[in-house]
Amino acid sequence: MNTGPLHSPAHPHEVDALEARFGLRVTARLNEGTQTLPHDVSERLRVARQQALERAAARRLKTASSASTADDVVTMGNGSAALHWQGLPTDQRPGWLTALAGLLPVLLLLVGLLFISHWRDREQIATTADIDSALLGDDLPPAAFTDPGFVEFLLEPQAGHPLEAAAEPAKAAAADDMRE
Repeated sequence: MNTGPLHSPAHPHEVDALEARFGLRVTARLNEGTQTLPHDVSERLRVARQQALERAAARRLKTASSASTADDVVTMGNGSAALHWQGLPTDQRPGWLTALAGLLPVLLLLVGLLFISHWRDREQIATTADIDSALLGDDLPPAAFTDPGFVEFLLEPQAGHPLEAAAEPAKAAAADDMRE
């Protein structure tokens, strides 16, 4: 009896080879006893074996399709993740595929930066348009800001603004500061 430590295979190919070897051993042992069985029993065993093989093949197809999506990202030991290439070893992969995998994050970053730049430009244009519409829709024409009498205009109370009376001392102090 084998009492040594259990060996866990490192690669999926080793697991497949071990399963195939075990299957061959079981098949050989079952075939030894089938010579003495009656014909109807051996026929039922043959049909059951074919059904089991069909179910195993369907299960393998199902696990292979789910494994191809689940093994695409591999978690590394240091907490990072890496893409896992299915199928071809490193030296047999097409060069364009490796280059695309290297350039894809850079391209995504550039697209993101272009989107952010476009969004900032749109926000700046909208803010400038709001300021321009406020200046043009105001009682004061834009040329008045360059007029030397602008300070006197600020000192005059505006009719129809109830808050102007409360803000008049602050305006007077601002006008004094501008004169100096």
